[in-house]
Amino acid sequence: MFPFWNNPCWMGEPMSRKTYQERKLRFLRWMRDDLETRLAGVNAAIETIERQINQDDDSTASV
Repeated sequence: MFPFWNNPCWMGEPMSRKTYQERKLRFLRWMRDDLETRLAGVNAAIETIERQINQDDDSTASV
């Protein structure tokens, strides 16, 4: 999944432990931010569908 983390050929020279950890942290934060964005979109879609269902129920109940 993370081919560049343990690959000594990635930058052509060995990576210090600190650099490795910083790179890994930056990547994981990016993944988290991306997942949060996707989750927000899914939550918005769910809310929209629930609102539409409730509106349909209200309109059929008043008929």
